[in-house]
Amino acid sequence: MGDTQGQAIFIRKAEARDEDAIWAILEPVYRAGETYCIDRDISAEDALADWFAQPFTVFVAEADGTVLGTSHVGRNRPGGASHVANASFATAPEARGRGVASRLVAHAKDWARAQGFRAMQFNFVVASNADAIHSWQKAGFAVVGRLPGAFLHPRLGYVDALVMYHDLMKDESDDA
Repeated sequence: MGDTQGQAIFIRKAEARDEDAIWAILEPVYRAGETYCIDRDISAEDALADWFAQPFTVFVAEADGTVLGTSHVGRNRPGGASHVANASFATAPEARGRGVASRLVAHAKDWARAQGFRAMQFNFVVASNADAIHSWQKAGFAVVGRLPGAFLHPRLGYVDALVMYHDLMKDESDDA
């Protein structure tokens, strides 16, 4: 199940009791305004409503009963694109560099494939978020598009956003 400094990381579907822990992870990320297209002053209630909104399923990564990260995974778009999943991830600051994000993305890919999704797309990865880009590329995602100056970073000004894509069926054929 993964390991973070001797602790097994378990991924499970989030429950109402996890909302405070999820907000504790999301709040500093949203307040910083450097990686998500979310208002920096969003309320906890609105942030959690967005994170838990359909068509997404929310998961948490935990070790020894402590929530270390969260993801939400679901359909990117309806209709003719409903076979493509989307996902977002956040890791608690104290858990960064301990394999939480890689466990969450591996779980998201497996879960999406099990739900019948054929691919996963990240619509808007801020190009200055080098750690995330490295993690997603390590997990098999490719940059398939660049949106010049699409994100207004609070410190860097206008920066590019990337579209990243992964063929989940390729993973399956690689396992065969």
